[in-house]
Amino acid sequence: MTHAHEYSNPGHAGHAPGSSARTWSILCHLAGFGGYVVPVLGSILLPLVFWLMRRDEDPFIDHHGREALNFQITLFFVYMAVFMMGVMVFLSSLLVGPAVLGLLPLFFVFAIVPLYQIAMIVVAAVKANEGDWFRYPLTLRLI
Repeated sequence: MTHAHEYSNPGHAGHAPGSSARTWSILCHLAGFGGYVVPVLGSILLPLVFWLMRRDEDPFIDHHGREALNFQITLFFVYMAVFMMGVMVFLSSLLVGPAVLGLLPLFFVFAIVPLYQIAMIVVAAVKANEGDWFRYPLTLRLI
């Protein structure tokens, strides 16, 4: 079975992260929960701050900080797309009539995405603790 670190850390195959690097990598991922304290921006700003503070110290921190930030940015785009679709459905319901059925899939997405976010942050933090070069699935690599 192929481990995540075997294909997602080109150039760092022999790098074994130390305790400090693993701790800061875990913090980069867990900082994504900041969005539950400061909606929208907290989930992006906190991982950004942790990553910027320590990214030059170790390639492991740089990798996990980028992954955490890219994941949170991707989720921000998902939330914004769903919000815009909701606004369009709402506005069309004003013109055409009630469009409650059009909103149901959006409510489903708004219920599932936070659960996915929580699960993936926990998985990423555990993988960082284990020293794996984890990559979030379904994530835009913007940074």
